[in-house]
Amino acid sequence: MIILILAASAQRQSVNKRLAHSIELLLRARGFADIERPDFKSFTMPMYDGDLEMENGVPAAARDLADHVQKADAVIICTPEYNGSIPGSLKNALDWVSRLSPHPLIGKPVLMTGASPGVLGSIRSLWHSRVPFEALGAFVFPEMFGLGLATNAFDTDGQLKDPKRQQQLAQLCEKFLALAVRAKASV
Repeated sequence: MIILILAASAQRQSVNKRLAHSIELLLRARGFADIERPDFKSFTMPMYDGDLEMENGVPAAARDLADHVQKADAVIICTPEYNGSIPGSLKNALDWVSRLSPHPLIGKPVLMTGASPGVLGSIRSLWHSRVPFEALGAFVFPEMFGLGLATNAFDTDGQLKDPKRQQQLAQLCEKFLALAVRAKASV
């Protein structure tokens, strides 16, 4: 089973990159070995523009992102919250990827997670981010994980310091991946 973990942040020291790393460690400890965690910065693309698409087609970065999504059996998104909503770069990437056919998100199990330095744990972004994923045909897992006060939430090994939050994240990932395994078996 191939799992794609995507921290939708370009910042080098992003708390969402740290959350993605923590999720990867958690999954590897549970026997999931085929995990891809590409740097979101490698998918830099121009702002979506229909004229640009007509002139040049879909950018290579969008096709590359779509390839990662297509190969994955499950996708875990770690999203920051910018001004109370979805990061523009994530929405833009989805806008470009949506122009490809066949669309790689159709029927794809997606788990929404997010981290922020504030107390809300990017919860507004998590709710807003569900909308384009669902509109593009992804199966967005009903439960989400938001990590507030994330700047100091990780230990030196990359795990969550709070054992209760670590257990919540582990249980959520286990439920999500059990669903993804069933979805893959039914195809």
